[in-house]
Amino acid sequence: MKSLFLTIILVSSLFSLDFLNDYNEALKEAKKVNKPIYLLITSTSCRWCVKFEKTTLKSHQVKNRLAKEFVTLHLVREINVIPDKFKTTPVPRHYFLNKKGDIIFNGLGYRNEEIFNSFMDSVQKRNMKNQ
Repeated sequence: MKSLFLTIILVSSLFSLDFLNDYNEALKEAKKVNKPIYLLITSTSCRWCVKFEKTTLKSHQVKNRLAKEFVTLHLVREINVIPDKFKTTPVPRHYFLNKKGDIIFNGLGYRNEEIFNSFMDSVQKRNMKNQ
């Protein structure tokens, strides 16, 4: 039983998405790995944020794509320091930034997997043009 539990933990950790929670750290990482940044801004009291996190961000395809193509950053209004250049209401807010921190694309609200993937497609096209 113990080995089954450890196996479940290991397998679930393989599909986890590690979000940074410091903007400056994300910028450093983006420059280091030469990737754009996906910034998600949420609130602890936002039901649409929770829905996005529990549905779209739980998709294996979305998690794998975010991990492969972006540095991921999650800032919570009540917890983290959010640079002034980002609007924080309403939420969830989605920002895609180049490695310098310039906004490439932004969106607002809950997005299902299909729409969120189209966001990522648009970002990658714009990012390729600007490199």
